[in-house]
Amino acid sequence: MTLPSIRALTLDLDDTLWPIAPAIARAEVVLHRWLADHAPATAARFDIVALRARRDEVSRLQPAIAHDFSAVRRESLRQALQEAGDDEALADAAFDVFFAARHELAFYPEVEQALQRLARRFPLLALSNGNADISRTALGPWFRGGLSARELGFGKPDARIFHEACRRLGCGPHEVLHVGDDLALDALGARAAGLQAFWLRREPLDDDAPPVPPGLATVACLKTLADRLGC
Repeated sequence: MTLPSIRALTLDLDDTLWPIAPAIARAEVVLHRWLADHAPATAARFDIVALRARRDEVSRLQPAIAHDFSAVRRESLRQALQEAGDDEALADAAFDVFFAARHELAFYPEVEQALQRLARRFPLLALSNGNADISRTALGPWFRGGLSARELGFGKPDARIFHEACRRLGCGPHEVLHVGDDLALDALGARAAGLQAFWLRREPLDDDAPPVPPGLATVACLKTLADRLGC
């Protein structure tokens, strides 16, 4: 990798800067408690597992909104409220409760200090297929902004989302380094779009995992990334 050519970084969010599964699990508990108070019939008919199944069903049956996790979650709540006989207009308020709780995040230990180091040298742009809003987190001040599949209507590994990120950063694709935890969506998607890429792997590969593609750089955490970039 020709490190001197890097002028900006794009970073994935979920499972790159924070573990997403516990954040969603906590938010689902908060949501269900809110439903128990404001839509008790829905809470009685749909437990957390059932609400999650309805969300997945909406994503599968409504491909036009499947890229927009917020729209999927909101529609699944509307359907649940309607089926239980509660006011489906509560879907927006219910989603707002979930969305706020979803941003109560526990960052990986090195992330805050590493981002401070990286941001002193490079403009940073969040690039996610999820619905996290980087400006709603404590990490927001170190980012120039964010770009999501929800906003554009398509997500990684589509080259267009990477190219739009480069445009917003005022850089050519070869001048931007993308970092993310997903091999296909982040590392290989970015490389196919002409960006440089680091695959962030916090855990060693299993013995039966496929080998790392030739020439693909890997890092175990953002501190290692900052060290390798000389930040």
